[in-house]
Amino acid sequence: MEPYPHIYKVGSTASTHSPVTLSCEGVADLLSVAPKQFGGTGEHWSPEDLLVASVADCYIMSFKALAQHSKLDWDSIQCDTVGKLERIEKVTKFTEFDLTVALAIPEQASRSMAERLVQKAKQICLITNSLNAQCTLQAEIMGGE
Repeated sequence: MEPYPHIYKVGSTASTHSPVTLSCEGVADLLSVAPKQFGGTGEHWSPEDLLVASVADCYIMSFKALAQHSKLDWDSIQCDTVGKLERIEKVTKFTEFDLTVALAIPEQASRSMAERLVQKAKQICLITNSLNAQCTLQAEIMGGE
């Protein structure tokens, strides 16, 4: 791992009637439009979708790092995330992210360790730690002893 601070650069461009093109060195461009809730077409990712996706992605990346460090054997993980956008005191903001996680582990794996790591991944997720919205987690672990 590189020493801190880490710097992340993303470019964005658009014309009057085009989607926003998001670019980051070394990866494919991504198109973004307003979500349907704000009158968009829903044909591409929106900034709101991307934020919620970042929460889900960071959660799984955090879990993977913890599992590797702890030497937990696991088969698959799924994290479905719902972000709640509200208007409070004339400010529109995300107020909640609800994560529903399903983790499958082999029969010989430690269920208690898996439960600890599922919870710890939420605690160390740098995306949710960087946001003001409340973050909740519901997890199901299948298998293990």
